[in-house]
Amino acid sequence: MDLDARYPALNDLRDRARRRIPYFAWEYLDSATGDEAVPRRNRAALDAVTFHPAILAGDVTPDLSTTFLGRDYPLPFGIAPVGMSGLFWPGAEMLLAGVARGRGIPYSLSTVAAQPPEALAPHIGDNGWFQLYTPRDKTILADILKRAKAAGFHTLVVTADVPAASRRERQVRGGVTSPPRITPRLLSHVATCPAWALGTLKHGMPRLRLMESYAKAEAGTSSTGHVGYQLRTNPDWDYLAGLRETWDGPIIVKGVTDPEVAPKLAEAGVDAIWLSNHAGRQFDGAPAALPALPAIRAALPDMPLIYDGGVNSGLDVARAIALGADFVMLGKAWHWGLGAFGAAGADHVAHILKADLTSVMAQIGAARLADLPTRLGRAIP
Repeated sequence: MDLDARYPALNDLRDRARRRIPYFAWEYLDSATGDEAVPRRNRAALDAVTFHPAILAGDVTPDLSTTFLGRDYPLPFGIAPVGMSGLFWPGAEMLLAGVARGRGIPYSLSTVAAQPPEALAPHIGDNGWFQLYTPRDKTILADILKRAKAAGFHTLVVTADVPAASRRERQVRGGVTSPPRITPRLLSHVATCPAWALGTLKHGMPRLRLMESYAKAEAGTSSTGHVGYQLRTNPDWDYLAGLRETWDGPIIVKGVTDPEVAPKLAEAGVDAIWLSNHAGRQFDGAPAALPALPAIRAALPDMPLIYDGGVNSGLDVARAIALGADFVMLGKAWHWGLGAFGAAGADHVAHILKADLTSVMAQIGAARLADLPTRLGRAIP
């Protein structure tokens, strides 16, 4: 099938994936918390950024390559960590790692993914980032870091914006538990999605395999009270300093929306800052992350910056880079691709983003990513 002919945009993949992923799993993937105002803020902030189309610019052949944290990437975007990734599509972690390896982009494995680091070792190549939900027990922390490093993950992403469990009302109403509890309601959801069901029979029911190696998981625990939440702590600056002493690779701190925090992170020795509001899954009162980009870039001109939040196209990637991001990460979109067409669908996500970003840069006369700020029309006030 020519996917471009019928699925030229990410939302096309989303529509197909929604029909093929069971309802309870879709509610986990698609939802935020509260009234879900944060995703709307993210979308509005992106839409407010425009570019001047090129006039008499001649032929432009855009170069999408970039260097980030000392590594060369052919594309300026990658795969963000998503908890319980294997719930949304069977074998998701291995499939996405393979897509990342094939495209030469980063793949971020979550602490609360359905697979542990060592299961990804044959698949990630040199593209592995490991996202850490900080455990309270220092012995567990040391072992997790050792396992991630041994499996080939070279960059540590510390998520710092989850001080407490969020409400995630749609997840609750959808009947999401961890591990999933077999009920007549869940079976009715699965019955409408045979491809998901057959894949799950092959890979097994998704579980938090990394965290369950340190503590027994109780069946049917709420999706915001699972074993991962039970073992984690809310890190402070001392905890971050300890990580800096322990981890011998790059450290990225994820979850920043306050420009005043960024200089403190730089002083603490982090290697990159990840602007994110967790897609509104933690706190519905959080601001959009995008407006903080220009201020942080101005304060820290040499600090590598990552952006995520509401990215739905190559145009959105261009918008974030134009405002100061060096790299852009997406989470849900890759799972839309998996749900739609498996690994081929996830690879099609990369194709869509690459083709759209190339088109955008040609439209505005930007030959390099560094040219994007010069073509800004209306940015965020």
